[in-house]
Amino acid sequence: MNHHLASYLSGQTADDLAGSKREFLEIGRKSGNYPMASARRDGVDSEVSVWCSNDYLGMGQNPQVIAAMQAAVDTHGVGSGGSRNIGGNNHHHVLLEKELADLHGKEAALLFTSGYTANEGSLTVLAGMPKDTLVFSDAKNHASIIDGLRHSGAKKFIFRHNDVAHLEELLAAAPADAPKFIVAESVYSMSGTVAPLAQIAGLADEYGATTFIDEVHAVGMYGPQGAGIAAQEGIADRFTVIMGTLAKGFGTIGGYIAGPAALVDAVRTYARSFVFTTSLPPSVAAAALASVQYLRSSDAERKALAENARYLHSLLISADIPFLSTDSHIVSAFVGDDDTCKRASQLLFERHGIYVQSINAPSVPTGEEILRIAPSAVHDQTDVENFAHALHGIWKELNIPTASARDAR
Repeated sequence: MNHHLASYLSGQTADDLAGSKREFLEIGRKSGNYPMASARRDGVDSEVSVWCSNDYLGMGQNPQVIAAMQAAVDTHGVGSGGSRNIGGNNHHHVLLEKELADLHGKEAALLFTSGYTANEGSLTVLAGMPKDTLVFSDAKNHASIIDGLRHSGAKKFIFRHNDVAHLEELLAAAPADAPKFIVAESVYSMSGTVAPLAQIAGLADEYGATTFIDEVHAVGMYGPQGAGIAAQEGIADRFTVIMGTLAKGFGTIGGYIAGPAALVDAVRTYARSFVFTTSLPPSVAAAALASVQYLRSSDAERKALAENARYLHSLLISADIPFLSTDSHIVSAFVGDDDTCKRASQLLFERHGIYVQSINAPSVPTGEEILRIAPSAVHDQTDVENFAHALHGIWKELNIPTASARDAR
């Protein structure tokens, strides 16, 4: 078991985990917080088990989150009425930003309408200040990061994925007096790999670089109170800006950055994706605030997710099904062929009522197609076993290369 998932299971006996998970799942079922969806299969309405949702902790169905949204709709209606800088500012936005800043131990935070606009808008500003900034970006960074850096006009250097030796080589070759800006993700969305954050922080210190860490697939799921991988490793204070989303672990919608007040104010003033768009509805901000506050006080969801991911890893290893990483809860089964990947997804749905989307180009390079599997906190052990059994059968039927066959090449 990798150390990122193991951190949520340390100090817990098997009976402790089983008991707490049974209680958590029972609460989830009673509240309707369960990973099922309705769909038509063979002309008949039926339930489908969802295995590719980014609502990793089931917070989109959490009763407290729903109640917070409903109360805000009753009070404020369904829209915000404008952009944040004109008529669309509401006390729910302000309270949520204060909560997020506190979660990450930063001076300030700023809300965006999505994680994509948070990255694109903030990086356009931050990477371009000052004008001669040199940017060092991981090769697997998200499209929103790529777009933000492109729009900044800054000179970019791309380091190989999670390769700190290559990053150091690029930093060392840069002029010593040039402003430097390092951008990486903590958990990578397609592979599930986790960045070597401590080493990146060390290089940033050594070369005087500003740092920007995208924790989209980590906030809510990792670290004390769900503050992310950097917080889990006790080094959140060593990263200048932390970016996150409300649309995955927190189960709602929206993105944000948290960092020094001066940098946040610069983004607030100049980021076009913040200034020139209608703000999040107050009801969404209220729901997100309730979700963040809930997950700051509850570890049950994080532990259940970690246990399900660990168990699925073990079952796929036993079945000799190749997947990209055991670092996180994102379990990317490697298929490596476009048509086969789509067919595997189709058969899982048609035969077993399981929905897991195939991931093809341009989300991954051609020849690296995957089934991006996302166990959730609200799956139970039987769900995990049934999924692994169904996937193994499809793998054999389609003659997809096994892990040992790929290793032998």
